[in-house]
Amino acid sequence: MNLLITGGAGFIGTNLIHHLIDDPKVVKLVNLDCLTYAGRLENLETISHHPKYVFERVDLRDQVATLHAIGRHGITHVIHLAAESHVDRSISRPGDFVTTNIVGTYNLIEACRIFWGGDFAGKKFHHVSTDEVYGSLGATGLFTETAPYAPNSPYSASKASSDFLVRSYYHTYGLPTVITNCSNNYGPFQFPEKLIPVVIQSVLARKTVPVYGDGLNVRDWLYVRDHAEALGTVLQRGKIGETYNIGAHNEWTNIDIVQLICDTIDEFSPQSGGHSRQLITFVKDRPGHDRRYAIDATKIQRDLGWAPAHKFQQGIRETIRWYLDHQDWVRSVLKK
Repeated sequence: MNLLITGGAGFIGTNLIHHLIDDPKVVKLVNLDCLTYAGRLENLETISHHPKYVFERVDLRDQVATLHAIGRHGITHVIHLAAESHVDRSISRPGDFVTTNIVGTYNLIEACRIFWGGDFAGKKFHHVSTDEVYGSLGATGLFTETAPYAPNSPYSASKASSDFLVRSYYHTYGLPTVITNCSNNYGPFQFPEKLIPVVIQSVLARKTVPVYGDGLNVRDWLYVRDHAEALGTVLQRGKIGETYNIGAHNEWTNIDIVQLICDTIDEFSPQSGGHSRQLITFVKDRPGHDRRYAIDATKIQRDLGWAPAHKFQQGIRETIRWYLDHQDWVRSVLKK
């Protein structure tokens, strides 16, 4: 396959490229990224000279440039990761999410339809989405692939829109699409605006650790390297026209996550002064803050044989250690 990964310089994309670059089925791996604040080519320095690897700086909102990139590299497979993804930013700047996540997805999938010209044999368009499109759960229950969509933020609404657009291209044009909806990712290279890296950096700087509302919002956490393996599995074995939920059956309240990070940093870095839980401060809740997400990943485990390899306590310790060991990377990212 000539594989195009959009958003490959971002958090999940970086981990995915490292996972797939040596796959013998991948003849060429094209990383298409416009390098927003969250895109870092430094993340890929170790494979930047790999004979399979190509970088294209293209903004998906540019329809012509997107089509040319698809055609220039003879793309046969796509994993579409590129998106604006931070809920807080979507509240303050919703227009960016509409143009990138909806219009950008349209430009990309339309470019594939044009270039593939109805010859869909050996082709696949894999759209990567989020569990947030399903809205908020109560105290019980899980999101399945047939759960109704009920997005509650501009971010999740933009992703729901792009999901429906991809679905329509399968049913209308027969385009070979597959959709995955994942739970919250964590791990190396995550931009320090999301919960886990924010808490890590705040504790290290001995700054206040803000927690929204009562801290009892629940998220289902997935280690990014497990997610990368799942995406590779769906790319190669996922059934055209299907949706697969990717999660780790790993629910934690926000306050429990924050306290675990505080305690682990106190263990790893006693020089920090200890008692990091004292830095926790509850702040006004975010508008439209969903109470609970939880993924039912039975389908991908049953049909494709994928299951997460990392227990949460193992993954979170590896993540904290990575950030402790890569403070130069964090400083560089924050400076940008």
